Amino acid sequence: MGIRIIGTGYYVPERVLTNSDLEKIVDTSDEWIQSRTGIRTRHIAEESTATSDLAMHAGQRAIENAGLTPADIDLVVVSTITPDSPTPSTATIVQRKLGIPPCMAFDIEAACTGLLYGLDIVHAMLAAKHRKTALLIGGDKLSGVTNWTDRSTCILFGDAASALVVQRTDEGDEDFYVASEVSANGYEAGFLQIPGFGSACPPSQEGIDAHAYTIQMNGPKTFQMAVISMSNACRNVMEKAHVTHDQISWAIAHQANDRIISAVADRVGISDRIYRNVARFGNTSSASIGICLDELNRSGQLKRGDLILTAAFGAGLTWAAELLRW
Repeated sequence: MGIRIIGTGYYVPERVLTNSDLEKIVDTSDEWIQSRTGIRTRHIAEESTATSDLAMHAGQRAIENAGLTPADIDLVVVSTITPDSPTPSTATIVQRKLGIPPCMAFDIEAACTGLLYGLDIVHAMLAAKHRKTALLIGGDKLSGVTNWTDRSTCILFGDAASALVVQRTDEGDEDFYVASEVSANGYEAGFLQIPGFGSACPPSQEGIDAHAYTIQMNGPKTFQMAVISMSNACRNVMEKAHVTHDQISWAIAHQANDRIISAVADRVGISDRIYRNVARFGNTSSASIGICLDELNRSGQLKRGDLILTAAFGAGLTWAAELLRW
């Protein structure tokens, strides 16, 4: 038995929001944003666009890239912190929009770490031989939960979705999932959160006035925790797999901030092989690692057998590192 990633895809809205555009919204500048984050542009969806629309387009592209049809999919998993609604799940809406036949479909929520959480879950389900072909999507419309008066956070986020098709075969292929560390620390959750919407903080005018329904972040603490958590997880995963940094073909860290990416790459010793696109997309939450994989895949930069080290950090606090074999 082998389990492989056989298709990739991503989708971003057409509208591009530049740093110059943000200068007209909040007290900031292109130089200030680039020097602190490395971000130059991000994509923003129209008000009428839902997360399921972003996810549908990404999923369609991944299925086509895999050479399959929607009828071949028997598991749909969507990672998102911006679902279309509390219920039904965004995964079931994407299933309907793509024309996937009745099958298991559900959402997960691990913020920016969501795609890696999803890979861990999907791999376990396929290895148990309960399903054969999974569509895993990470997607968020973060513009809908951004406080556009807060210059420390509104400069960071973009809307996007990415998708992976993962399939089990009985042909003796090597397993794509080499080693992992997937974890969380709920004791530190207050550093990065959207406190409103849920049962602990139901909708109210007071909540709206306090921006309780938008992203709130302690930037310095989040930066520190992200670097430490991802670096340690990467080193632990490499040790588990008995792999040294010179055996890594590509490294993909969650594209949140260019300075975080550089700090993790330096600590792990993979600076010359780390992939970056944060300048073009900003922080796209659980979509970011899938976007990187799709760009590498479609540009022909991934070769069969390449080892790819991935790492992410997000609200929860959640983090993960996974060593993948292409």
